[in-house]
Amino acid sequence: MEAATAQEAALGPTLKVKEASPPDADGPQTSSQRGAGSPLPQLLPPIEEHPKIWLPRALRQTYIRKVGDTVNLLIPFQGKPKPQAIWTRDGCALDTSRVSVRNGERDSILFIREAQRADSGRYQLTVQLGGLEATATIDILVIERPGPPQSIRLVDVWGSSATLEWTPPQDMGNAALLGYTVQKADTKSGLWFTVLERCRRASCTVPNLIVGNSYAFRVFAENQCGLSENAPVTADLAHIQKAATVYKTKGFAQRDFSEAPKFTQPLADCTAVIGYDTQLFCCVRASPKPKIIWLKNKMDIQGNPKYRALTHLGICSLEIRKPGPFDGGIYTCKAVNPLGEASVDCRVDVKGKGTPVTLGNSSLLRWKI
Repeated sequence: MEAATAQEAALGPTLKVKEASPPDADGPQTSSQRGAGSPLPQLLPPIEEHPKIWLPRALRQTYIRKVGDTVNLLIPFQGKPKPQAIWTRDGCALDTSRVSVRNGERDSILFIREAQRADSGRYQLTVQLGGLEATATIDILVIERPGPPQSIRLVDVWGSSATLEWTPPQDMGNAALLGYTVQKADTKSGLWFTVLERCRRASCTVPNLIVGNSYAFRVFAENQCGLSENAPVTADLAHIQKAATVYKTKGFAQRDFSEAPKFTQPLADCTAVIGYDTQLFCCVRASPKPKIIWLKNKMDIQGNPKYRALTHLGICSLEIRKPGPFDGGIYTCKAVNPLGEASVDCRVDVKGKGTPVTLGNSSLLRWKI
């Protein structure tokens, strides 16, 4: 066997055969040494391109699919002449009843029509060429929704809050749990509302419940695939009752607002002009409400059409309609109630243009205007 040159070594492993001697020199010896069943040596084609796998970036981390999804992986590789591509799963051969493989000149395709959780595992692609090989590993994880929590229990109800506890689900759906979703429903409407999401612990406290309502609760488990299809419901209802509050009022003496009449604003003296209406005003305070009486020169003028008396919110007024010369005098306002009485006076003078005229011997006077 002759020594291989540097160029031949770079091309890869080849079979070197020693140059044969002339047939007359050592033909019989060669014939005697070669057995009747020994194979004839063959030359291997030289390796023009070393095997190499180009793994897509998306497959360099765990490849996650949901149950029922299609798995279709296209893995490019290189090698010349055409290398041999072999797929294995967890070090064993693939189940051809579930997994299909197609090898081309420059790529290999792994196909699963409907992935199941049992298809999860570490898949390895090996590309062999001569004595050289290249490998690539792909982790496939098939997940589904988790199972529901085993049970949920109402632990305590205090104030407007309720405390719940539950048991984690037995089936996690081949993925880590992201948490729990807690919902409530009052017995009046029967509608479910989410009160807590991504709860990490298997217990929680639901606050701000409405006083007077009764509530039921349920819990869903959640993973990367979504919420569990079912959720256990509490067997007992949480009744939010109004706390009994007793108010103790301090005793106090009832104030007596009774009061005898008292004038806070007296009548004012005034001068009236003949033929022009004049009003008198005063203010009185009393409890109970007093009776108002108007007097002229100590004579009651109630019911006289020449006068109009009004009382509103303690303000007393007397209107003298078109006063004449004889309407002057002392006017009195008297307020009377069961506790007493009070009065105020004023003087009213009536003036006008003209001089008094005597009619004959009579004592009557006539004003000349």
